Amino acid sequence: MTSPLPPFRKIDWMARDIAVERRDDGIIVLRSNVPLGDYATHLPSFLDHWASADPERLWLAQRAGPERQWRKTTYGEAKRIVDGLTQALLDLGLGPERPVAILSGNSIEHALMTFAAMQARAPAAPISPAYSLMSEDHVKLKTIFAHIKPGLVLVQDGPLFDRALAALDLDGVTVVHVARPATSVASRAFANLAATKPTDAVSRSIASITPDTVGKLLFTSGSTGMPKGVINTQKMMCANVQMIRQGRPMGRGDQQAIYLDWMPWNHTMGGNALFNPALAEGGALYIDDGRPQPGAFDETLRNLREISPTYYANVPAGYAMLAAALERDDELAKRFFSRLNLMAYGGARLPDDLYDRMQALAMKATGERIVFFTGWGSTETAPVSTAPYWNTERAGYIGLPYAGVELKMVPVGGKYELRIRGPNVMPGYYGQPELTKAAFDEEGFYKIGDAGTFADPNDPSAGLIFSGRVVEDFKLTTGTFVHVGALRVEAIASASPVIQDALVAGQDRPFIGLLAWPNLESCRQMMNKPQASMQEVCDNAAVRAHLREGLRKMAQTAHGASSMRVARAMLMSEPPSIDGNELTDKGYINQRAGLERRAALVERLYAEQPSADVIVVN
Repeated sequence: MTSPLPPFRKIDWMARDIAVERRDDGIIVLRSNVPLGDYATHLPSFLDHWASADPERLWLAQRAGPERQWRKTTYGEAKRIVDGLTQALLDLGLGPERPVAILSGNSIEHALMTFAAMQARAPAAPISPAYSLMSEDHVKLKTIFAHIKPGLVLVQDGPLFDRALAALDLDGVTVVHVARPATSVASRAFANLAATKPTDAVSRSIASITPDTVGKLLFTSGSTGMPKGVINTQKMMCANVQMIRQGRPMGRGDQQAIYLDWMPWNHTMGGNALFNPALAEGGALYIDDGRPQPGAFDETLRNLREISPTYYANVPAGYAMLAAALERDDELAKRFFSRLNLMAYGGARLPDDLYDRMQALAMKATGERIVFFTGWGSTETAPVSTAPYWNTERAGYIGLPYAGVELKMVPVGGKYELRIRGPNVMPGYYGQPELTKAAFDEEGFYKIGDAGTFADPNDPSAGLIFSGRVVEDFKLTTGTFVHVGALRVEAIASASPVIQDALVAGQDRPFIGLLAWPNLESCRQMMNKPQASMQEVCDNAAVRAHLREGLRKMAQTAHGASSMRVARAMLMSEPPSIDGNELTDKGYINQRAGLERRAALVERLYAEQPSADVIVVN
């Protein structure tokens, strides 16, 4: 007889009290019976509160300098700098029609400029650094600039952004640098703007902020075409802060919430779902310059040896790297779990074996389990609309609607198309009224394009499981309907830990094919070759055999259902392309763009006589 598992570390979750409306046409509407509490008018009010209540409390920290020591900013210091910057922006004529574009990644200055823009009522527009630094043609960057017409551009280090700045029409635009001035254009020093003496104009501007004031413009990667500018009002963001904090109260006595995070602020998960609640609860946010990538994760581990977070978020690939490190280092594991209340993940489903490894590490270090948590939503919903606000035994649930959110479930192909209505939903896309109109149904629900199913059809309160994008699904020539999201998740989990993500092919084909990206670090461990290249991993017999066997077992589990049987697979050495629109900043794979870009590989999957690099599963 197995002994019972230890309890989860205690979190005071919101009550799971759900109203279920069933309509005659099969549509189901879910809403929480718990009312949404009062929420702030605007985000700058949180900064003002903590600057007044506890000015010496740490807000932001980031490593800098040759010794890579922590540079820290308190709430009081931040408020003084933000007010100076606000005055400078007002002096420059910034406002609702002249946004502030931020090209750089996460930094203390990025945060301070964002709040100065909000106080000046100028939308802050953080733009993916990849559009500046990794793009060859800068088409996306130029398109965004032409669309929003910013009055000011912030770059962390001028020379790094010279190519991007040279590609833009900067007539009448003030360029601001933090570290070094740009060489291609004239730029002003951030420190000089921050030294501006505030006047009464700053307080008047703040007093003029309303719930409908545009706080941010966040750009979606878009399934097709150019990025769309999503209007994020103060109401959207503040309502979502209240939803998140109401769903999972994080306070533990007088303990300050501690965050260590790398997720980009130009993406709604990093910039809204994590940053805004951290500010609201007076947390300390340590900016992690590491990434869940080979060679870049060492920085994260260095940080975790010094910082014990109370809340930690990463993508599954990051947790795979973290688990491997914690299994080798008991002291690091003890430090990591010592204050941790919650582990959050996003970007893809967390494989079951990885869940088990992290829980085993938590139990060894603390004698308790730590809840793994994920929310669901989009840039258009500020972003988190549903979450499992209870102790879940397994990863994969997207939960139930937060307080204030209505979730409409429209039957389609054996699952439900999900739609959202609530104060966290956008008013529309910036300057694109036709796209805005098409995004909502006749009842005002936002059509997010995702699908879900009930974890237990007989008990809606058990929560929902994400079932992929509606538009990704297709039919084989046999007439079999393939649910891409569910199959992709199951394939990654079944082949764990050798693949990190995948494209599912098969539309108008006789069988399902898989184009997969290897999990480089896990494959290197399997090969016992720490420096193996991506191509060496793709060619390795053990890796290929593991993938083949995992897909075979998946087919067996599906009891012969052709909708869950992958017949052929191929490992890819070329990473997803930013310019090719294959990858979002959070790590989501764009199925349509990926299959189009890799059409030649798809043809090789389906060749009558498959080449040696094609793994035949059957």
